This record gives sequence, structure tokens and C-alpha cells, in this order.
Amino acid sequence: MSGSGDNLEKIAEQIRQDFTELDAAREKVLPCCREVIRHCSQAIRAVHRQEFGKAAELLQTARGLLGEAGQMVAGYGELNYTGFFRDAQKEYAEGSILLSVVDGKSAPSPAELGIDDAAYLNGMGEAVGELRRYLLDSMRQGDVSRGEELLQVMDDIYSVLVTMDFPDAITGGLRRTTDMVRGVLEKTRSDLTLIVQQKGLENRLEQIREDKR
Repeated sequence: MSGSGDNLEKIAEQIRQDFTELDAAREKVLPCCREVIRHCSQAIRAVHRQEFGKAAELLQTARGLLGEAGQMVAGYGELNYTGFFRDAQKEYAEGSILLSVVDGKSAPSPAELGIDDAAYLNGMGEAVGELRRYLLDSMRQGDVSRGEELLQVMDDIYSVLVTMDFPDAITGGLRRTTDMVRGVLEKTRSDLTLIVQQKGLENRLEQIREDKR
């Protein structure tokens, strides 16, 4: 082989070695990210069951796993922006924000959660859908006491997301998430208004019945 050919083979061999290491790192990170997502999903279910302590424990475990995954990808910048790693961060943000809001606390920041901004914002948007579910469950049980409060949080989240006017390549497809949040917010506002009106009517009818006794 000519000198040029020898050089190309050395380059190719180095690339093969780099790809082998990258693939090995990816295979280690994937299961870890799946575990993060599983724990976060369980935490979200625990929040809906009012099991806040259990949710916090599950999220703490998820954070540890996410830290391990972060260490695995530290030397491989390409893996920091892969879908599975960002999905794990997004799920962690979603669960953490949901728990904080439902538990009456301030939402944690991306720095406090140790995740990147794009994953955080998309997770925040996804949390709106879970807040709607939590609110509807409460209303079905006859509790509308936190309706306005939680709806305001959902509105505040939308107000933040709609100002993030940057390309999807930077925000991780945030425009699609923002559109989803707008739809969820409108439906929830309509549902809450209807329930409150019905509750008011029921109270008035009950008062009329009491007055007649």
C-alpha cells in the first residue's frame, strides 16, 4: 500500500476505535437512562396518589442515576445531546416540578436539578399535562379549593415557554411542547369554569332546600 494508503488506514483505525468506545459508552448509558425514566414515571404516579414522600424518594434515586449517566457521557460530548439522555433529563424535570407545585413549593431551577435548559423547559411543559390530570382528579372528588392556584401555575408556565423564541435545534423542539401546553391550558380553564359554576349552582340549590325546611 502506498504511503497515502497507509495514512488513511491509520486514520480509519483511529475512527473505528473512537466509534467502538462511543458505542460502548452508549450501551452503558442507555439502561441507566431507562431507569431514570422508570423512577420518574413512578414518582409522578405517587404524586397523583398524594404519596409525596415516596415521590421524593423516587426522584432522589432518579437524580443519582442521572448523575451516573452524566459521568458516563462526560467524555463523549455527542451523547450529551442524544434523545435518550435528554428524555431522561426531561422526565426528571417533569416529576420534580410536578411534585414541587402540587406540594405548594417553588419550582426548582435547572441548576438545582443539574440538567440543561432545553430539557428543563420541555419537562416543565410536560408537567402542565400532569397538573391538569391532578386538578381534574381533585375536581372529580369535589375538591376545587386549589383550582385557581394550579391553573395560575399552568398559566405562568405557558407565559414562560411562549417567550422562548429560539430555533428548535436549541430548545429541543420546545415549540411543539408550547403548543401542547396552550391546548391543555385552554381545556383546563374551560373545565374549571364549568365545575365552579356547577358547584355554585349546587350550593344555591342546597341553600334553597335549607331555607324551605
